[in-house]
Amino acid sequence: MTMAQKRSSTVLAVSVPPAAAEQFEQLAAAEGRNKSELFREMLRVYSGYRETRTFESLQRYGAAQARRLGVRDEQDVERLIDEARGT
Repeated sequence: MTMAQKRSSTVLAVSVPPAAAEQFEQLAAAEGRNKSELFREMLRVYSGYRETRTFESLQRYGAAQARRLGVRDEQDVERLIDEARGT
């Protein structure tokens, strides 16, 4: 590799228990992927999981607030907006 060429990836080192390393290698083999491909897929899936978890948390918060305010339908939402605007 020359100085003008830049690496398009970064080597990442992590420490895991031997059993986890073996499981990771077995998963990669079962999927027919190399470890880098499997790690990227796992990262993508986990990122989606975190987004879903955040969205569900916001839904629970919103539902609790709606119950607290007595919101049952869109008319209640419109009423609260009108009250907040002073109209």
